[in-house]
Amino acid sequence: MVKKQIQIQDHVLLLKHKKLDDKALEGLLNKYNISPKQLPKVYKKDPALREIEDVKAGDIIEIERDSPTANKTKFYRVVVDG
Repeated sequence: MVKKQIQIQDHVLLLKHKKLDDKALEGLLNKYNISPKQLPKVYKKDPALREIEDVKAGDIIEIERDSPTANKTKFYRVVVDG
């Protein structure tokens, strides 16, 4: 029996993920006066990160979700090995 490969990036419940560039990262850290160590973590092997090129430990991922009250909200995770 052949297992069917699921295209997770097309799933309706998957939130939009993108890797922050250096300029956006600097702005984020300055805006909230935080360091990357203070951000929640996401594993490098997380299926949602498969489609993002060159993801490595230490990268910051911006995740965007719909909100009934704020239209769209963004939250951030730091990539860790695992």
